[in-house]
Amino acid sequence: MAGHSHWAQIKRKKAAQDAKRGQLFTKLIREIIVAVRQGGSGDPDMNPRLRAAIQAARAVNMPKENIERAIKKALGLEEGSQFEEAVFEGYGPGGVAILINAITDNRKRTVSEIRHLFSKYGGNLAEPGAVAWIFEQKGLIVVPRKEEEKVLEIAIENGAEDTKEYESEIEVVTAPQDFEKIKESLEKAGIEIISAKITMVPKNTVPITEENSAQSLLKLMEALEDLDDVQQVYANFDIPEKLMEVLNK
Repeated sequence: MAGHSHWAQIKRKKAAQDAKRGQLFTKLIREIIVAVRQGGSGDPDMNPRLRAAIQAARAVNMPKENIERAIKKALGLEEGSQFEEAVFEGYGPGGVAILINAITDNRKRTVSEIRHLFSKYGGNLAEPGAVAWIFEQKGLIVVPRKEEEKVLEIAIENGAEDTKEYESEIEVVTAPQDFEKIKESLEKAGIEIISAKITMVPKNTVPITEENSAQSLLKLMEALEDLDDVQQVYANFDIPEKLMEVLNK
């Protein structure tokens, strides 16, 4: 999962840049709106998905009034677009499975934009169900590799499914229902949380060792994430750390 970890680091840096130009705010506002409508409540205490969306918005310093306005739109108290969730599946360079979660007010536009990007970077859009089975929902908590023993002890005691150790970070993998409990236990122990979210984790990975394929794949991932309608992009590639270092130069 080395390549996956590096891609996660790239995305975190990119998220900070997105926040500056407002793109991330747009995505988070859509998530808040859909969370309210799907959860049937504008109260984060009664709506776990909304609570997570608000936490993500606060993490990138979204103004409180933006969050409140999004909730009002979702409740029909203010005018706003009608958004729907959509899932798209495809294959990237090297046969990598790609799963895309989108929130859109124009499904035809979103399909067209996604299909164009797959074609541009050597992949193809697939039929529903083609790759979704490769991914499963998990909680993923990333912490610095400072107090390694303490982190591993807390993870084991609270029923974490797995831990993955990288050069400067530790990933704690949890069942979705154990995510909040383990996150809170780490926070209470004074462990810094770099990121924490419910995400889709691949059951298996595809090694990408050829530079051109890796480059096209990362460009495709970035281009997909740059679409306003796209919320998350998941893939099952594994790019060796040395190759990632070459690509990041």
